[in-house]
Amino acid sequence: MTDQKTIEAYNSQVDNYLKMVGELEVDPLLLRFIERLKINDYVLDLGCGPAIASAVMRDKGLRVDPVDAAEGMVQLANDKYNIAARQAQFSDIDTTNTYQGVWANFSLLHAQTEDLAAILLALHKALVINGVLHLGMKLGQGAKRDKYDRYYAYYSQPELESYVTGAGFSVIHVELGESLGMAGDIEPWIVLSCLAQ
Repeated sequence: MTDQKTIEAYNSQVDNYLKMVGELEVDPLLLRFIERLKINDYVLDLGCGPAIASAVMRDKGLRVDPVDAAEGMVQLANDKYNIAARQAQFSDIDTTNTYQGVWANFSLLHAQTEDLAAILLALHKALVINGVLHLGMKLGQGAKRDKYDRYYAYYSQPELESYVTGAGFSVIHVELGESLGMAGDIEPWIVLSCLAQ
């Protein structure tokens, strides 16, 4: 179930969020994800925010389905990029063999811990065989809220790898790093690149 306080935080912090992400240089992790796909492949941008990544993917020849639970983010994405972003929660993803890729870049860290396994199973179902999942998450333990009252779930690398392999994915690449978030904290992160088996 999507956390309502987190959605409200994003709706109220649209401007701050946009200032943080701005017109960033194209993310090398995004370019690597795009390189694993073919022109005209269909990609779910799960938790698209202002849809900067979706706009880049569209410019690179992919078809995109940007979704976000926060109405304010969807509005911003469509105003800025005319990209047909739509409002949807994680639990709304219920298609089969629909996408060649899923870009879940630091969105599922807002999912309740007890819901993650079911969400990953739904994403596996939504992907074609050998479809690509990009999963960006924060490293750590437990769950907490930040100063904006956003819910965050933290995992270790072995925990996350267990979740994705349990949902039918194989991990093909792991990237580790740390970055400054909107709440002002520098936190370690992990990105798993996976294939749906």
